[in-house]
Amino acid sequence: MKKTLVAVALLAGALAFSPRLRAQSGASTQSGTQPGAQSSQAGIDQDIQMLRLDIRSKKKQMVAANLKLTDSEATKFWPVYDQYTADLVKINDEKYALIKEYADKWGSLTDDQALSLTNRALGVDEKVAQLRIRYVPIFNKVIPGTKVATFYQIERRIQAVIDLQLSSQLPLVQAQE
Repeated sequence: MKKTLVAVALLAGALAFSPRLRAQSGASTQSGTQPGAQSSQAGIDQDIQMLRLDIRSKKKQMVAANLKLTDSEATKFWPVYDQYTADLVKINDEKYALIKEYADKWGSLTDDQALSLTNRALGVDEKVAQLRIRYVPIFNKVIPGTKVATFYQIERRIQAVIDLQLSSQLPLVQAQE
């Protein structure tokens, strides 16, 4: 049940973005019912990794479609964007590890564990905010301020949708009682 909780929560956030991945997630759910929890977890982790890659690809496509860059700006912007995304992935690795931990402990989560998860999740949010702040001047070296602001609007909107999809699949802590 707990492993399924992780898979559902992480997959749900991505499924809204990719009909192709719905078929893949159905296959992984079936494989998750076979014996061997370790191989099942490896399969879930692999599915999640594929979904995260697909989300990043779709996110980049959405930014490209909505951020009006000249050819010269695009040549300078995309390497910075790719580095920003790589830095964001590292932080999101922590976020997904917390979700997995929550799922593993759900049903027997103590007050101390709940507070620890809460504080660490808020720390992840803080790291994302710090990353965004750090990259404002870096982006502004390659594109004008109005385009930096537009990029952040697009990026935050996409992230808000992903976060809403993800959080809507996680049960409330009190529901375990």
